Amino acid sequence: MTFSRRRFLVISGSAVAVPFAVGAGERAQWQGRALGADVSLRIEGLPAAASARLWRRVERVLGQVEARFSLFRRSELVRLNETGILVNPSAAMRALMGLSGDLNVATGGAFDPSVQVIWQALAEGREPDQARRLAGWHRVQIGDDRIRLAPGGALTFNGIAQGYAGDQIAALMRREGLDNVLIDAGEIMALGQGADHTPWRVGIAGADGALLDTRALENRALATSSPGATRVGPAHAAHIQHIDGRSALWQTVSVSAPSAALADGLSTAFCLMTRAQITDALAAFPDARLEYLG
Repeated sequence: MTFSRRRFLVISGSAVAVPFAVGAGERAQWQGRALGADVSLRIEGLPAAASARLWRRVERVLGQVEARFSLFRRSELVRLNETGILVNPSAAMRALMGLSGDLNVATGGAFDPSVQVIWQALAEGREPDQARRLAGWHRVQIGDDRIRLAPGGALTFNGIAQGYAGDQIAALMRREGLDNVLIDAGEIMALGQGADHTPWRVGIAGADGALLDTRALENRALATSSPGATRVGPAHAAHIQHIDGRSALWQTVSVSAPSAALADGLSTAFCLMTRAQITDALAAFPDARLEYLG
């Protein structure tokens, strides 16, 4: 299954690679795929001829992310789901497990990667009630050198891994001295400013692709989730599921944060939470901000 959560339209602005003394109008762009979604980068002011080495590094970073979290290849995550145990998990896996645990607590269980068993049941046309009994973040054991799932359990990071990929690309861009870059890895990460020396402007789109609102971004990520954007299985169930079976309360939710992974996870969970619960959850992440709720 491919779950596309792309809910963004870049509506204006362009990026300048400040450390490079190059002519106006030059642009380097890259497109690829990772974690079942399209990925694109845009760097205004960087000659295309100078970008080949950079794109190879981008591809290497995305390959590392897929090797950890993809559900479509022999990743660490797939091995964990198949065997129920992962010995000596990578630092990336441990980092995402840690953030997932923090999000699970802050959202009262609305964010829960163990929802994978429910998605599998829905995709196969089975009633999800039995699968719900196998889900629950509290059933995941995270030790010093291993991660263990309860019998029948499985995880997905589809609600956070695309954001993590964006964060890793952003870190690479900063190491390369590129401070004004637009990254779309399923969620938007805007580094620095556009060519007009103002924050990047991005649009928030609903499940049908219609533009709902716009926001200015500078050194910040924006993630948007729409439960109706993707349907699962013959029953066409919404792809954002709570393990207890409650329905989504919102059609579209957008969250911004310094980290795309954090914004990604919060926007997913907030689809299942009341406004009061969202306010309480944001208190645990003071740098995150609710941008759209409707």
